[in-house]
Amino acid sequence: MIATGIASGVHRVERAGTNLYVLEDADGVTIVDGGLPRMWEETGRLIRMLGYSWADVAGIVLTHGHFDHLGILARAVAEHDVPVWVHPGDARIVRHPYRYHPGRPRLAYPLLHPRSVPHLTAMVRAGALRVEGVEPTGTLVDGQVLDLPCRPVVVGTAGHTDGHVALHLPSRDVVLTGDALVTLDPYTGRTGPRIVARAGTHDAEAARASLRAIAATGARIVAPGHGEPWTRGAVEASARAQAQPVA
Repeated sequence: MIATGIASGVHRVERAGTNLYVLEDADGVTIVDGGLPRMWEETGRLIRMLGYSWADVAGIVLTHGHFDHLGILARAVAEHDVPVWVHPGDARIVRHPYRYHPGRPRLAYPLLHPRSVPHLTAMVRAGALRVEGVEPTGTLVDGQVLDLPCRPVVVGTAGHTDGHVALHLPSRDVVLTGDALVTLDPYTGRTGPRIVARAGTHDAEAARASLRAIAATGARIVAPGHGEPWTRGAVEASARAQAQPVA
């Protein structure tokens, strides 16, 4: 699914409850996160709809290195030589997408949380088990303003992974939260602002602490890595996520 109009110059591609974002301004295109492999065609179609080509993509910026956010990267790098930006704390799992340590073993979650099964099944169908790693070419630092279209500001939000970041777009009043704050937890099927279950989150307490950084952006729109955008502000979204248990 392609969704435009999240905010001026901010567009979403969604499949299996997983989002990637295409940011555009007069200087070209920035992609945030790489979604799942079967999102390739939709992403290319959106770029063309906006009047650009892959040659106009200045970079792909990763909120984190989990496999379900790397799906189009290998092809974008191989076919179009697109630079990939990631925090050093996640560089290893960008190279090796299935080598990471969740807070809890994942295998029991479909049994304990049956509502997760449709989401996890859809992710597999969208290529979640066939993601290739890439070598990152750019490094993200907390507080950095990226010299890329829409000028994303890096916000450190470690917890889901060691190097997780959010990206604040002050000119658009949007914060892209990756999996630091989602409105759909694929491991439980629960919706509404929350932290992803420990099946995906490495350090739940650090993730809770990182909600403060998301709230501090004061952004009106929260664009998560999973689930629908939240339009009632980062402060309320963070407070609601803080109040929810982490499965």
